[in-house]
This record gives sequence, structure tokens and C-alpha cells, in this order.
Amino acid sequence: MKKKTFETSFKEHAVNLWLGSGKSAREIALELGIKPDRLYTWKDALAPVPPFPPGGTGAKRRRPEELEAELARLQRENHYLRQQRDILKKTLGILSEDPNSATNGSK
Repeated sequence: MKKKTFETSFKEHAVNLWLGSGKSAREIALELGIKPDRLYTWKDALAPVPPFPPGGTGAKRRRPEELEAELARLQRENHYLRQQRDILKKTLGILSEDPNSATNGSK
């Protein structure tokens, strides 16, 4: 017997129908003519994996002091980068002025 394969779009539709309808997986599976356990498998396969699951592996608990220190560092860096951006904007404005302009120092 040949194994039945389904396209990804059908799987997505089936899972969205199941999750959005409020019906059980069994009811949706009967309507679509598939096995109920497939919906669970497809849901797990199609769900995006969070980069750092809360409380799981990869998630690092940080103390408030560490978070405050990082926030202060990022705010300083943000301020510095804004200053650099503003300097570059002013420089570009000066360089793009007409050479005969009285504001760039030449008469």
C-alpha cells in the first residue's frame, strides 16, 4: 500500500482550521478524511520554534542588576551612535553645498 502524502499548504490549512474552529482534532480529521494524530504531528512540525524557550535550555536567567547594567550600556551606545549619525549628516550637508555659498567659508 502506498503511503499517502500531503502538500504543505494542505497541512497548514488543516491545522489552521482545527485551531481556529474550536472543534476537536477528531472532528476536523473526520471532515478532512485524515487520521486525528496527523493534525498533532503537523501542528508540531509547522509551529515556529522559539529561539529561547522560556525556562528551557538556552534561556539564561539574569539578575536585575545585570539587566540594568546592560540597559545603561546600550543607552550610552545609542547616544554615541546618534551623535555620530548627526555629525555625518552635518558633514554631508556641508559637502553638498554649493562651493560659492557664503556659509562654507569662501567668499
